[in-house]
Order: sequence, then C-alpha cells, then structure tokens
Amino acid sequence: MTDALRAPATTSEYGILGVRDTDFRVDRAPAAADLADLVERHWLVSWDLPPGRRAAVTLLPHPCVNLVYDRGLVAIAGVGSSRFTYTLSGRGRVFGVKFRPGAFRPFLGRPVSELTDQVRPLATLWGASADALAAELTAAPDLDALVVVAQRHLRAHWPAPDPEVARIGAIVHALLDDRSVTRVEEVCERFDIRPRTLQRLFQRYVGVSPKWVLRRYRLHEAAARLAEGPDASWAEVAAELGYFDQSHFIRDFTRAVGMTPVAYAEACRRQVAPVSA
Repeated sequence: MTDALRAPATTSEYGILGVRDTDFRVDRAPAAADLADLVERHWLVSWDLPPGRRAAVTLLPHPCVNLVYDRGLVAIAGVGSSRFTYTLSGRGRVFGVKFRPGAFRPFLGRPVSELTDQVRPLATLWGASADALAAELTAAPDLDALVVVAQRHLRAHWPAPDPEVARIGAIVHALLDDRSVTRVEEVCERFDIRPRTLQRLFQRYVGVSPKWVLRRYRLHEAAARLAEGPDASWAEVAAELGYFDQSHFIRDFTRAVGMTPVAYAEACRRQVAPVSA
C-alpha cells in the first residue's frame, strides 16, 4: 500500500493536557505501509529530570488500544474512559504502538470492550513471545530501533483480514475530521447503518460508544485550543466544535478534564500543571 492509499487518520495528536514538552518529550513515528490498516502510529515519551525532581503527564485517552512497553514490561492497554496521570522521575521512557480504533479486535478475537479501562500483560495474548519482545525493546537505543522491533513482532502475529475494521475506520474518521457531524444520528444516516447496529459494532470493535468517541475528539481539540493562548475564547471554541449549548460544553469539559474551560485556559497560560487524575 502506497502512502497515498494509506487509511485516513482516525486519531489526532491531541490528548496530552496542559502545556506540553516542558518536563518530557513526545516523539511519533508512522506505521509501515503494510501495517497501516491496523496501526495508527508508534510513540515514545522520554524524560530526564534532575535528582529529587518529579513531574507528571496527564492524558485524556483516545478510543484506541495501545501496546505499551514500560520499565521492562509489555502490556496491552485498553481504551481509558477517563483521564490518567503518569508520574515522572529520574530518567526513563515509555514506548507504545497505537492501534486504530476498532483495529485490535482481529488480534484479540473477542469484544474489545473486555479491555476497556484494563491493562493486561501482553503474554496473556502472545505467550512467551511477549517476553522476547520486551527483551528486544529494552535493548533498542532509540525510537527508530524500537519501531523496527515492534513491527517485526507485529508481523509475526498479524491477524486475518476483517472487513469491519475498514468500515469502522471510515466512521471514526468522520467523527474525528468532519465538524458538521454533531450527533451520532448523522453518522447513521451517512453510513446507512441503524443506531443499534452501530452501537453493537463499537462495543465489539472499539470498546466505547460512538457518542463517547465523538465527544472525546471534540474535547481533545477544545483542550488543545484553550492551551494555545489567550486568543482562544472558550465560547467560540465550543461553538466551532458543535456545542450549541454552552452549559453542555462546560459540563462535558469539566467532567473529562477536571477543570472548567476558564480555569484550564488560565492554568495553561501560567504554564502550571493544571490537572491530574
């Protein structure tokens, strides 16, 4: 598959709350062309803090399953329904493979909702080869080497094709990219799918509801826009993202992020860590 024919993006680069790249670094790498139908990208968070200093990164998760390598162990992290905070100290790194929404179902062979809010050792799925992967990732010196190792192991466990993955990918891309989509009913009409059928598909393949995905992507963008600076008016951002009821936006934002839009924007302006899980 050529770059021009790659599956469209189904996740953004948003999701890290607050001011980014102050105590840690985030690097990303695209999936190889032969893996891109199921893998969105690879990522690496790295940090090197002086002795005695601690920091944190808080994330508002995407509707994706991730393969995560952290402190010598490899795990499968299901979709997180709420924000979570990772504490940083000393020197370290966390590497991950972000699967497209719905794309881990062929690897798992069961409803992905079983993994929602769960982190499980990869060995429960891949057996002893998970330990071999962990050892090779430990020895990999940089992101390029980590990607090479991960992709070799992914190819060794590559599942049979599942046509539903592409169907869900097209729906999720619309939820992510099309600002005219403000309700799940509009998705059903566009893709000629019954609401109940769409709900079942997302339960089996994504692990969360289509309404959750739509709201999460809009809140990702809202948080990013508010963190950009004082020119970002939360009321304007809410309207641009399809929130015609400002109280609804404030409620959704506060529940997901842990602060009102005004408080979040002010904390970002002062470059302080505004939230934690």
